[in-house]
Amino acid sequence: MIRVWLPEELRARILHEAGIASPRECCGLVEGVRDDDGFRVSAIHPARNLAMDANRFEIDPLDHLAASKASRSRGHEIIGCYHSHPAGRAEPSARDVAGADQENFLWLIAACGELAAFVYFCDGFAGADCRISSG
Repeated sequence: MIRVWLPEELRARILHEAGIASPRECCGLVEGVRDDDGFRVSAIHPARNLAMDANRFEIDPLDHLAASKASRSRGHEIIGCYHSHPAGRAEPSARDVAGADQENFLWLIAACGELAAFVYFCDGFAGADCRISSG
């Protein structure tokens, strides 16, 4: 199984953002590194949700650009995204599956106080073992 190392502080921030954004979806980008052991998250970059529908997310391209520049300046990259499902479950929705296209890209999904991790591959999403760390 794919592993994801996520600091507790960042997990808590995503869940907090999800609560504040409800009933709309929150969204953002995930900074870190990929290695043979999985994904190591070092920062998150909240983004404006440009989607008109409350049950969708569309990351503002300007926020995406800023996050990419910030991550490169630290020797990292954007390794994934996060968003919430205010009225759903912490798993990829049919819309997520239809909209995903970046290979080996981490997706963190928050719902009902839970945060789950998935990785997108060309044939769909695979669940990931999200390990919460103290820092």
